Amino acid sequence: MSLENFHHSRALTLGVELELQIVGTHDYDLTPAAADLLRVLGKKKLPGAVVPEITDSMIELSTGICEDHADVLAQLTQIRDALVQAADKLGVALAGGGTHPFQDWSQRRIFDKPRFQEVSALYGYLSKQFTIFGQHVHIGCPSADEALLLLHGISRFMPHLIALSASSPFIQGTDTAFHSARLNSVFAFPLSGRAPFVLTWDDFGTYFGKMARTGVVKSMKDFYWDIRPKPEFGTIEVRVLDTPLTIEKAAAMAGLIQCLARWLREEKPYVPVEDDYLPYTFNRFQACRFGLDAIFIDPRSGEHRTLRDDLVVMLDKLAPHAQVLRAEGALAYIRGELNGLGNDATWIRATQDRERLLPEVVRQQTLRWAGRA
Repeated sequence: MSLENFHHSRALTLGVELELQIVGTHDYDLTPAAADLLRVLGKKKLPGAVVPEITDSMIELSTGICEDHADVLAQLTQIRDALVQAADKLGVALAGGGTHPFQDWSQRRIFDKPRFQEVSALYGYLSKQFTIFGQHVHIGCPSADEALLLLHGISRFMPHLIALSASSPFIQGTDTAFHSARLNSVFAFPLSGRAPFVLTWDDFGTYFGKMARTGVVKSMKDFYWDIRPKPEFGTIEVRVLDTPLTIEKAAAMAGLIQCLARWLREEKPYVPVEDDYLPYTFNRFQACRFGLDAIFIDPRSGEHRTLRDDLVVMLDKLAPHAQVLRAEGALAYIRGELNGLGNDATWIRATQDRERLLPEVVRQQTLRWAGRA
């Protein structure tokens, strides 16, 4: 089995995928309504797509190809509004967040689709525990080799993106003490974590061929890396983000990643070397556990600083690129969070501290997602 050719795309174009919670409006627990939601949506014309996910209490939306932050927000708004209208007809609601705060994973059902059934047969209970919700951001790349170079460049900033997007502090009614507990579930899969350090598509093809010959993988879908190439789209796909609580945050994260990609592409501040990955797992854990207050170890200098402080410096460097990309609004949104309450995990905890009732927290999450808060 050989690796498919890389379908080149225009540099820095964007695509966004969001996995959403489907909850009942009587108890705000997850409810198995994905098939009904898709039926009600029918053939409604949307700029992207809405498809099922691995369990039937989840749904995934995706934009079409977007040019910039405003385009992402416009497409997400149109899809969100259509989904909310369909959910209202069914008496259910939709929510962001990387985990549902109190659902029991053992009660989930695998969606009836061959790919999902294969995953369930292979991974057992992990498949139901994979009822977690993430945002994926695709960045267009004009060549396969450039895609790999960008992949390793952006990998340095995975902790920053994890901390900013974290929205999964609770699992099965328990405060995990993590900002992103969702990524612990992803890490349970054997082909998760970081991509191998290869810098050419020929070398990547050699690696893929070796993996395919072992029978471990059949396609790129079998890799659950934090960031991976998507040859069929001509993109790299950033996969560490928890699903935000609002489409505004989702669009801002996409705009931030686009600015980061342009900065790396135009200024080339780092030539990737494998030693950059030495503190990778530690930095990733810190971001999941402590969010914006995590300690980040600079892989080049060895300096220790908080992600919050490092993000302030990073945003200043990205500002000129945001002007070119018309992404000033995205960076302003991120700065506002850094200067305010912080990430969505902090909001979820603060709301639970105030309400003392997780179903009420989820109810307020549904209002935020629908734009009704």
